[in-house]
Amino acid sequence: MSPMYFSFSSAFILGLMGLAFNRSHLLSALLCLEGMMLIMFITITTWSMMLNTTASSIIPMILLTFSACEASAGLAILVATSRTHGSDNLQNLNLLQC
Repeated sequence: MSPMYFSFSSAFILGLMGLAFNRSHLLSALLCLEGMMLIMFITITTWSMMLNTTASSIIPMILLTFSACEASAGLAILVATSRTHGSDNLQNLNLLQC
């Protein structure tokens, strides 16, 4: 495994572990998701550059578009929960009380 692939996979796994183990605040979970999407964008971009095909060059732009949509939806949820519950602490949120 080349050092580039090792660093990409370790950064993705680090973001996944941060998402799985550090679930106290919604903002930290959104930052871990954004880090994972950024690593996926960089990986797919380098992969499509190494293939030199025009068919796979649009895939990173589609991923970046979905990442921007995910970020805007996540920030909207963050604002809504902080307005209704007073904080973004995930332990205070209970879906059964809504």
